[in-house]
Amino acid sequence: MRSFAEILAIAAERKGGEAAVLATTSDPLSAEALVAIPADRWLAQMARGIFQAGISWKVVEAKWPGIEEAFGGFAIGPVSMLDDDGIEALLSDRRVIRSGPKIVAIRDNAAFIRQVEEAEGGFARKIADWPAGDFVGLVDWLQRHGSRLGGMTGPYMLRQMGKESYLLSSDVQARLQAEGVIDGPPTSRKARAAIQAAFDRWRAESGRSFNVISRVLAQSIG
Repeated sequence: MRSFAEILAIAAERKGGEAAVLATTSDPLSAEALVAIPADRWLAQMARGIFQAGISWKVVEAKWPGIEEAFGGFAIGPVSMLDDDGIEALLSDRRVIRSGPKIVAIRDNAAFIRQVEEAEGGFARKIADWPAGDFVGLVDWLQRHGSRLGGMTGPYMLRQMGKESYLLSSDVQARLQAEGVIDGPPTSRKARAAIQAAFDRWRAESGRSFNVISRVLAQSIG
């Protein structure tokens, strides 16, 4: 497996220099900044990802102000208690992308966030305190306890909210395969653990965040 410096050099050669590569990367928020994000914004970002799955992101972006209004700003209490009548009302609301399973998933994620808020001192605190060295565990936790947060939806939500994260895009997976970290799609627990170990090594070598490392990996291949 190449060092991060070697992979960065490959990306720099492809993209016109190291500065050009690193200009497209961004660092995560501090733990204090993450903790300050209110619960409704975590739910809103989950909802955005759920609505974007399988349809044009531009459609979701254009409708987003209306979606925010229809869901009452994603206030955790009211959304978590949506009953059948409330869901039916949203299904008939032209402001919303009218998918019953997705609306139910948003209700269920509100309940998930509410439970963590009540039992563990805050959803944002839970995310902020989760160690980078177990990012794979955080992704698994979201998938197990949340609704429709599997695949790229959970990791992308974390990235958008500012949590240090790596995204397993097709280009990142291709680089991981080229480095012998995985030999195919990372569907097994063993493959996901190998990916975490590789990112941990590159992070220790470089002092860079997972955000930067995964972006550099993506730019190093194609």
